Amino acid sequence: MMLFLKRTGFPPLLPRKFFFALSIVAALSSLLFSEARAQKYPPLTPPVSINVGYLPVTGHAKFFVAKEKGYFDQEGIKVELIQFANSADGMSAIRAKKLDIGAFGTTAPLVHISKGADIKIIGGVMGEDAAIVTTPEKALVIKSIKELKGKKVATVRLASGDAVLRGALRRAGINWKKDLQIFELKNPPAVLEAVKSGQVDAGVVWGPHDVRAEEMGLVIIARSHELAPGHPCCRLTVNASDLKTEADVWPRFIRAILRAERFTQSPANRAETVAIIQQYLKIDPLLIEKAYYGGHLDQSSDPNVKGVEAFWKTMQQSEFVDSKAGIRPFIVTTVYKAALESLIAENPKDLYWAKLKKQFNERD
Repeated sequence: MMLFLKRTGFPPLLPRKFFFALSIVAALSSLLFSEARAQKYPPLTPPVSINVGYLPVTGHAKFFVAKEKGYFDQEGIKVELIQFANSADGMSAIRAKKLDIGAFGTTAPLVHISKGADIKIIGGVMGEDAAIVTTPEKALVIKSIKELKGKKVATVRLASGDAVLRGALRRAGINWKKDLQIFELKNPPAVLEAVKSGQVDAGVVWGPHDVRAEEMGLVIIARSHELAPGHPCCRLTVNASDLKTEADVWPRFIRAILRAERFTQSPANRAETVAIIQQYLKIDPLLIEKAYYGGHLDQSSDPNVKGVEAFWKTMQQSEFVDSKAGIRPFIVTTVYKAALESLIAENPKDLYWAKLKKQFNERD
């Protein structure tokens, strides 16, 4: 006993209680400090108007929900949603400053960055969700990526699934420049029509078009999360100059997106979420529900630095981009982090925000 006293300096039976008390105090102090440190974001006054580019896909539901539920308005942001047929057209609109922000396939901003564009990724909207489809007859032969050698494959220009496909082909030992023909079409419906009519042997689409493909009698031979697990898709992208001049807007914008994400993930809001998506996509609600809640879509709004870096490396290795530079300087995590921490400070007992903070720490 005396030996214990000399080593620790504490009386018997006290150390465990003492340290337990210290841990509680430390945890409370850390929480209070975090809440005190989190910046508050009152609604912008007067409201700021911004143009937001989106794709007509289920994965962009957060935009629709944030607008219809009034989350953008509550942050003091007047949002006009502008639809694009594909990511290539959307990114061109951002570069031309016809859009203030947009969410387009990861491939699109990375290709523009590789060519010198001064743009920044400040968050995400979705991940994974793409699929490779073919006809039942051709599915008897095309059972995996390897059987695409010598075939004709349709994709959508600068779509995330396109880059995932080319990366998977490289890993399978297939040179996508020489060993098959890739046709870049305007949108997923065009890809489905090309596959069904036999103009191509297979095609790359994403939700809800993967579900539509099955309804058309086509077969899914591979999903992007099988080829590149956890890969990011549409990234929230802005011009670097707008990141600075509209610095007050972006944390509030992401707060609205996160609140929409929170809404869609509650089972109690599932039917309303589907109804809101239907207002924008004008398709069967059962199809929407299957596409959005079917388990193939990562609905995170996180910037996902590690995922984007892995995606960039795949694009470099598959010679989709001609650049040896790193992508990290073009990803800004501070906006998302500030938005999330402000929501945590407002709702410290909400386990959903705690889950997102853990995810942020792991990915970014």
